[in-house]
This record gives sequence, structure tokens and C-alpha cells, in this order.
Amino acid sequence: MALASRANLRNVAIVAHVDHGKTTLVDAMLQQTNSFTAHEHVEERAMDSNELEREKGITILAKNTAIQYEGEHATNGAMTINVIDTPGHADFGGEVERGLSMVDGVCLLVDASEGPLPQTRFVLRKALEANKPVILLVNKTDRPDARIDEVVAESQDLLLGLASDMSDEHPDLDLDAILNVPVVYASGKAGRASSTKPENGSLPDSEDLEPLFAAIIEHIPAPQYDDEAPLQAWVTNLDSSPFLGRLALLRVINGTIRKGETVAWVKADGTHSNVRVTELFMTRALDRYPAESGGPGDIVVVAGFPDITIGDTLADPEDIRPMPAIEIDDPAISMTIGANTSPLVGKVKGHKLTARMIKDRLDRELVGNVSLKVLDIGQPDAWEVQGRGELALSILVEQMRREGFELTVGKPQVVTKRVDGKVHEPYEHLTIDAPEEYLGAITQLLAARKGRMEGMSNHGTGWVRMEFVVPARGLIGFRTEFMTQTRGTGIANSLAAGYEPWAGQIITRNNGSIVSDRSGVVTPFAIIALQERMSFFVQPTEDVYEGMVIGENSRADDMDVNITKEKKLTNMRAASSDSFESMTPSRVLSLEESLEFAREDECVEVTPEAIRIRKLVLNAGDRQREYSRLKKQAEQKG
Repeated sequence: MALASRANLRNVAIVAHVDHGKTTLVDAMLQQTNSFTAHEHVEERAMDSNELEREKGITILAKNTAIQYEGEHATNGAMTINVIDTPGHADFGGEVERGLSMVDGVCLLVDASEGPLPQTRFVLRKALEANKPVILLVNKTDRPDARIDEVVAESQDLLLGLASDMSDEHPDLDLDAILNVPVVYASGKAGRASSTKPENGSLPDSEDLEPLFAAIIEHIPAPQYDDEAPLQAWVTNLDSSPFLGRLALLRVINGTIRKGETVAWVKADGTHSNVRVTELFMTRALDRYPAESGGPGDIVVVAGFPDITIGDTLADPEDIRPMPAIEIDDPAISMTIGANTSPLVGKVKGHKLTARMIKDRLDRELVGNVSLKVLDIGQPDAWEVQGRGELALSILVEQMRREGFELTVGKPQVVTKRVDGKVHEPYEHLTIDAPEEYLGAITQLLAARKGRMEGMSNHGTGWVRMEFVVPARGLIGFRTEFMTQTRGTGIANSLAAGYEPWAGQIITRNNGSIVSDRSGVVTPFAIIALQERMSFFVQPTEDVYEGMVIGENSRADDMDVNITKEKKLTNMRAASSDSFESMTPSRVLSLEESLEFAREDECVEVTPEAIRIRKLVLNAGDRQREYSRLKKQAEQKG
């Protein structure tokens, strides 16, 4: 075995918490290396190519780009820097794990004001577990509330804390490298970086990102390989093409892969077959171009493998050496997804309604989403889908809705485990930043959800940082209430904190539902008559059906109402006509808010045109009999 390295190549992942500026920084790196032609129009956050990513302002899918660097620090000629832009949200942890399997080091981005947050801890732990060297990049130094020294100290404390936590499981951890992590100061939006610390609230002294490129070239090792080993290439991502079918994005570990050659395709179950590589592409900026071969350390795209999946290996047919499977954390949240069973199903022509279509779509999602599981629950038209968190599952439902599917989606539940005969549930480590006047309200809100406070710090700026450990099911529906309590100013971020014993009953919603007792059309007259005692989710002229949740009660119990009632017409003159100006505007719930609002006996009807909450049992009489039966069962158990 003879180790060699490729000095003209670097593979680096940009990791950070949500909204700390990863994608904006990659934009600046692409612009300053002249990756785009003069006439090419490039939008902001170019790497966020997904429509939902642009809307929500977060990265959902790990994506790669290749930068051709020819600056002053490229001493041996032009260099290729493969950059992986990873999501900052723990719900998309599978994407982070895949991204890290493609690179030799990470650039950890930390906001100069907010400092390290839970997702920072999550992505950093993944990097240290994979033994990747780290560059600390303090971004947004020009923020008026920047506190650069404190953020660097907090980040170093986090690195040391993680290293001490992991020392037993990972005895080969390089503590010297962790203690001497290089620090770069930057403003991704301004496209400037520096190795010397600027004043709080000011831009770095360099006019460009050269100090960042210098740090990447110096501290991220060049890809190493065994120059005597046969071909080994690891599939880390998937894409598709209307002309070539499924595309496999892979990192070449050893050897060379060539267009037109026959390779051994090794699947996860150990079986293998010989397949020809029909096409091979390399990446430059945001485009792919045909290439003849890819060497060790290269990230290439190949076609010709119809059912290839993430974690598969392409190897030399004469000497097959498969790579290990990519390890993914277990899912913590589940929900049932099935065909739409409401009375309004199929009102619009062209929607995808059948269970077969839904199952095919879920199976397609499993191909590229390694952190998702789909389980059979014994029903012909519904399946249990398990994922990392509420956000990851609601993103899947939203994508299906936009593709024309009509669905029935159950309330999110936690995935429990049995440990020593006792039920254990997932817990979350929750960090909250909020103005100090909301301290009491937040503490009270989380106490009702079985949260326990682990720490609190006040930076002296009028804001408080609180840390809680809360059952994951206590956070279902938490964000909407939290934003209401803090008048939209609070910031809440959570991270998986393992499993602990079941915490008992958690009541997350104190108000009952308003349920329509008949089918028909909503009238303004009915809303005005009822609005004093309840708030509504429906608009006048909207179709409703029996069992549909149309609003929130001011009391704890559910109430059936006639929302279709019309004013009786008489031939008598009235002194005043109806005044619709007094009608309170209805609340329009998003998909996430609807999933949070729904109780255990409710589900969400999702169609491309509308999102409705409904009872699982639509008929009021049947519902009452079901409640009585469950109450009797509970009394017998008690």
C-alpha cells in the first residue's frame, strides 16, 4: 500500500446553523473565482435551487459545486475546490451525513452575533465523529450587534466540550488539532474575509475572500488514496435526467472511473453485478459537463445504473472491495400519510388520488432521502412515514401537495422505544433566545410541556438565552404558541438529546375545536352570529362538510355548529341591514400550523388548492359513541 495525494484538489463542506449565511458565502466564492460567464444571470442564493428552499430561506438538500481557484495561494497552478453546501437543520441530518462522506474537512460557519446554536452543535459533532479537520469562520462581522470575541470563545468551548463528550467513543480524536482550529472572520454578503479580527460591527480588512481560500488550501488536507488499490467509488447522492434516467453522484476513493468501462455495482445487501458506465460528468460552478474519467478524490456523476441507491459502491470487477454503509441517526417523529378520504375528494380534475400513486411517490422519496422510513400499518391506503422531525415530514407533504397529490395526513407522533421493559421517548435539547420580558411566559409554556431548564444566561443586551430539555412530543405545536407569546421576536432551536423514560400526559392545546355539523357553503351571517365565542379558519363561500374543523373554541371542549346558516328573508322592512364590517377576518393556517393544531382524533386533508383540518370520524353521532367507548375503557383500566 502506497499512500498518495492530489495537491490540486480540495473537498470541503460548509456547515452551520440555519440562516448563518452558508449559501450566501458560496455565492461570493463562485463570483470571485469567475465561475460564471459575463452574460450569465445568476440569482442570489444560487445553490438553493429548490422552490421550497427559496420560499423558506433554508437549505433542505445537500448540493455540491466545483470552484476553479487560480488565485495567489494556488502555488502549483489552478486548483479545484469541491464545496458541499449542507442543510443547517437537524431535521435534514441525513443530508449532512451524506455531505460529510464526500469531503476531507469542514468550514464551520458561526454568526458573529448569535454564536453557536443547537444545529451548530449537531453539524459539528457529525464532523468530529467523521474525524474531519475544522476551520472556524465567524460570519456577519458587520452586524451592529456583533460580539466577535465572545462568539469565538463560545465556539472553542463547544469544540472542547464535544471532544470531551466523544473521547470515550472516539479515542483517536486529535485534541491538538481541535485546540488549534484556525479562525477566519468574514462577511459573506460583502464577499470579504480576513485572518485578523475586525472591530465589532465592521467589515474584515481584506477586500475579497482570499484569506478564506488560503485557509482551505492550508488546513483542509488534499484527498489521499492508495495508488495500488483498485477502483472504489461511493454513491453519496442521487439525481435524475429526463434523457439518462437515474444519475448517481459519487466520490472516487481509489482508482479511476472511466466513461464506457464496465464496473462492478455492489448493492447494500452485498450482491453485485457488472454494469457499463454510459455517461460521466464533472461539475463546474452550477453546471455539469461531460468528462472521460474521474480520479481519486473527484466528485463525479455517472449514468447507466437504473436502481442504484445511496451507499452503493462501484468497484473493479476483478477485485471487488465494497465501502461501508452510511450511518444515519434513527427517526424520532412519525405521521401517517394516505389517500384523501374526505367528501370533497377529487373535486378538481387531474389530481393524483389513488393509493398506488401515493405509495409509488413515497417509494421514490426513499431512494434519495436516506433518513426517511416508510412502514406498512396494515391499511391498504395509508402508511406510516418516519423522519427526523416535524419540518422534514411537512416538507415532504408540501412537495407532494405541489405535485398534485390529495392526501390525508395524521397528527405527528413520536417514535418510542422499549428499554428494560419501559417505554422511552425522544427528548430534545431546546435553546431559546428571547427578550427578557418574556422569560416568565416562556418558562410557564415549557413547564406545561414537561420541559426542564438546564441553564440560562443574560448577555446584558436585554435578551436572555435559555436551555431546556423537553420531550419531542412537547414541541409538537410549540412554535406557533411560542411565536404568539413572544410577539414574533423569540428564536427557538432544538436538537435531539437521546431517549428518556416516558414523561406522562402532555396537554398541548387547551382550546377545543369548532366542527361543522353539516355540509354546505359558509355564510357571513353564520360567522357574525358565532364569532364572539370562537375564531374561524374558513372564509365565506367556502365549501365545508360534516366533521370538518372550521375554527377554535374559546373553551376546552369541542362544539358542533351550523356554519351554513342563512338569514331568513321576510317582507318586513328592517331598520338596519347586515353590517359585514364587524366580521373578524378568519385565520389562514399553513400546513405546519394545521399539523400542529390537530388533536389525536383529528387529521389534515391536504390538496393542491386547500388545507383543511377534519375529525377522523366525520359523523357526530359516531364520534360521540367512540368517545364513550374510549372513556369506558379508560375507567376499566383505572
